Amino acid sequence: MRILHTMLRVGDLDRSIRFYTETLGMRLLRRQDYPEGKFTLAFLGYAPEESSAVLELTHNWDTEKYDLGNAYGHIAIGVPDAVAACAGIRAKGGKILYDAAPMMFDKNIVIAFIEDPDGYAVELIQQAS
Repeated sequence: MRILHTMLRVGDLDRSIRFYTETLGMRLLRRQDYPEGKFTLAFLGYAPEESSAVLELTHNWDTEKYDLGNAYGHIAIGVPDAVAACAGIRAKGGKILYDAAPMMFDKNIVIAFIEDPDGYAVELIQQAS
């Protein structure tokens, strides 16, 4: 068994695809409209679905915004340099929630938090190359 994908509902699919591809460097792997259900699915990731977990963005055509609720945590993405990643995201107009810094309870781990266009939190975790 393995994790296949994580699904997020988004209000503006094209805006979200731009964020995840242009700001976070993912690739759009596939996109499918379902006219009878009035929704579109887009799958994005850093590697093919056959070998890696990916992100599924779901756009329900009649919904522009969602309540995020308080149960959702975040998506985590490994980066080689969290400070540089934050600088690149900031330069592209991305919102930094928590700048890259050592984690409060484990100073050996450097993390940052950013926000996607729909308000979802994305954690950046610095990983040794």
